[in-house]
Amino acid sequence: MKITGIEISHYLLPLDPPFKAAWDPQPRKKFATTIVAVHTDEGLTGIGSGDLMTGFAGHEHLFIGQDPFAIERHWQVIDNIDFHYGRCWPLDLALWDLIGKATGQPVYKLLGARNSKILAYASTGEIVEPEVRAERAQMLVEQGFKAMKIRFHHDDPRKDIKVVEAVRKAVGDKLHIMVDANQGWKMPWDVQPCWDLKLALQVAKELEQLNVFWLEEPLPHHDFRGLAKLRELVEIRIAGGEMNRKWHDFREMSVLGALDVYQPDVALAGGITQVKKVADMVQANGAWFSPHTWSNGIGLLANLHLAAAVSHCPYLEYPYDPPVWTPERRDFVQAVKVEVDKDGYLVIPDKPGLGIELDLAALERFKYDRVYVGESS
Repeated sequence: MKITGIEISHYLLPLDPPFKAAWDPQPRKKFATTIVAVHTDEGLTGIGSGDLMTGFAGHEHLFIGQDPFAIERHWQVIDNIDFHYGRCWPLDLALWDLIGKATGQPVYKLLGARNSKILAYASTGEIVEPEVRAERAQMLVEQGFKAMKIRFHHDDPRKDIKVVEAVRKAVGDKLHIMVDANQGWKMPWDVQPCWDLKLALQVAKELEQLNVFWLEEPLPHHDFRGLAKLRELVEIRIAGGEMNRKWHDFREMSVLGALDVYQPDVALAGGITQVKKVADMVQANGAWFSPHTWSNGIGLLANLHLAAAVSHCPYLEYPYDPPVWTPERRDFVQAVKVEVDKDGYLVIPDKPGLGIELDLAALERFKYDRVYVGESS
């Protein structure tokens, strides 16, 4: 089997009402999705999604005519492109989807098949008033969720803590509660300062009293020593690493003991090929691996395959904050949305590859750009 073509397509879903993401000062009025399709001479096509594939054009010849199973070779080329241009990791996902289809196996079975399902935690996205978040938390309990994540981003974190207090009072011990401080990285237009170690410590101590399961991204993503110091000073688990892209970042964090929970996203930080290695490393050192999944339903599926295959962590992130963030919005390019079952589990589709089913009508309706960046004669 040889790669004959790579197709990159872009789609844009209008959002009305807008989605007011906690990590973005600007309300989002549209949601973009990029799809990468890898075509072969045997008629099989692998699908991936994630970042915009910035900088990939002009490098297609490095893949055309190659064996798609040469995944380590392809990863190295994509990593080189990452260094010079952008995150082209959707191609790695598409290659794994293709390998699964070629072998007739779901990807998680090729990666280790530790489990075929994993408990989801409902990862909320908006900043809302305490009583609203408490009401939504009660709805999550009714839907079968066992855990949820609350976003912080008020100027005064005491306002954020009141949200956690309201949720804990409303649900008692029916939900594990995670907190995302959203201090790890910023949108290009966000110039507000991040927390320092002393403020992160104060917040963590407050959250310990509320029995919070983990505190995510309490310091900038590069402050490995600060994260390690914070972890030494508190009982609460410290999570992060979702936007760290390089192997050496995770090596240094692991050596320093910076985190209890490592969260690299296969769609953004090295593909399935690298992130599996990160997961193996950090888990060998006693930490958990539970990837970030906030891209779209395709990225969610890819992270699900890897997490279920190798992770010791009891939970996987499930982006979900109705009525503003739903499977219909998140998975708008997919015919089958990624849903949680009545017991709170994400169950892997028992289909070859990643189990992606594209909605052809939605692709036609929301397409705004399609480029064949490489096709053999």
